[in-house]
Amino acid sequence: MQGESWKDGFELNLCIRPAGIALAFLYAIACWGARKLSLDQFYLPAGIRVAALLICPPRLWIYLLLGEYAYFAQMRVPMIGKYGLIWVVLGSIFLMPAVALIVRLHRRMMAGATDIWLLSVATAAATVATLINITASHLLWPTPPSIPPLSSAARMFLGDFVAILTLALPALLWTRRRSEPEWSRRFVVPTLAAVALTLLLGLSSIATAPETAGAKASVLLLMALPAIALTCMHGWRGAAIGVPLLNLIIHITTPSSGRPESFDAETFATQQSMAVLSIALLALGSSISYYRQQYRTRTLGEEAARTLARTSQISTEMNLRKHALHLREIGDGMDASLSEVMTWLQAHGHHDTATDLLRASAKHSRQFREQTSMLYPISLEQLGLYLTMQTGGLRQAWEETHRVTSPRLAGNPCQLSVELQLAAYRTLSDAVSLVLRQETGQLRIQTRCGRVRQQRGIVIVVALLDRGRTLSRATTELAREQLTARALAYGGTVQCRHNRVRVLLRDASISVPQWSETPLRTRTA
Repeated sequence: MQGESWKDGFELNLCIRPAGIALAFLYAIACWGARKLSLDQFYLPAGIRVAALLICPPRLWIYLLLGEYAYFAQMRVPMIGKYGLIWVVLGSIFLMPAVALIVRLHRRMMAGATDIWLLSVATAAATVATLINITASHLLWPTPPSIPPLSSAARMFLGDFVAILTLALPALLWTRRRSEPEWSRRFVVPTLAAVALTLLLGLSSIATAPETAGAKASVLLLMALPAIALTCMHGWRGAAIGVPLLNLIIHITTPSSGRPESFDAETFATQQSMAVLSIALLALGSSISYYRQQYRTRTLGEEAARTLARTSQISTEMNLRKHALHLREIGDGMDASLSEVMTWLQAHGHHDTATDLLRASAKHSRQFREQTSMLYPISLEQLGLYLTMQTGGLRQAWEETHRVTSPRLAGNPCQLSVELQLAAYRTLSDAVSLVLRQETGQLRIQTRCGRVRQQRGIVIVVALLDRGRTLSRATTELAREQLTARALAYGGTVQCRHNRVRVLLRDASISVPQWSETPLRTRTA
């Protein structure tokens, strides 16, 4: 059966798409028009070749190959009588496949962190095209060219390299237009000013008299300053705007005989400097974009970690709130039962017993509610941070130590979110307990609520009353270990200097589950 299948022959299915034919036609037309505008030292079809390979997916490269062959056919078929059929065929058939192979080999690098790979593509493509053209002309022409091979190779290589950077950079910018949408909104006015300055300097170089070659070269070099500014502002995308502008203006100002083989030695020297500058700008821009992306990724990761930490802390507080409400219900039930007992005792004439029971129940009820508020300060949701500190169990616990002076409270905490007030309450409680446990002497407490750079926050200071003393190293290390987690969760910092611990907490908008029993509302403290 297998042998019979071989006898039947092979079945070859070719699917030619109209869109692919249109692409091949557009590519051939683009190369034909670009060649009319090209010089020996600035060969635009080489840039169109690489730009098309970068823009089009590999499945469409076959149509680019057809367009390349159509372009070479209309251009070189009339040259058969002068240069021979072998040169026309061999000199045209290998350029696009060789450059396509180079781009294909760089596909894995294109997904990397930097865009420096484009310099490798431009260098390799210019080198391969130069070798193919120089070798074919010297081996297959009936009469070898009069220009020395090294000089001709230098012109071709520079012309292809500059043209590739001129057209491939905008093509790469187009393919990655959605990778970082916000880049076009950064530095709008300075960007427009840099582009306008480049165009203005270009117009002045065009208007410069031909005999003042030195002044013209100086103006062309001054155009590098806006390109450098664009690169610093936008990374490799700024280089993708500035470098093509530089090269195109230099091309426009280059004297030409009207033929593609035109060459100007003075501009060639300027082009060499601009080629080196283009390499430097693209390398600098790639580095800037890489480190900016690294910073952005790290910032997003830190913000995600802070969000998770805040969510975890709020979830824990919600559980504590639930337990505190349950304990308060138990306390209310106990008070109601004791009230019934006292009413019965008074009704049966046991007034002294009822009075003693009332006194004991009031004391224990107050202590029970103070301890419940230490578990979770429910009053903070209605009264705010400062009133809760002054009336709750935290204040009573500080007074029992006889080491904490009256707190100095500034600002209105009710302008902060309940989550931040609760975090400040926990932070203040932990900080005071830590310093009381680790140090001797009295403490002073200061808090201030306010706004800095359109962001609200609170500063907490727990310090030794004796300004001549310094916190021990153990206290400092414990403070940073125990307080930093909550401070970082709210975008703050912990500082231990001299005799005090200073904690900054910032308000952060975060979507969290709503508290179930009581709506979150505050009244002015």
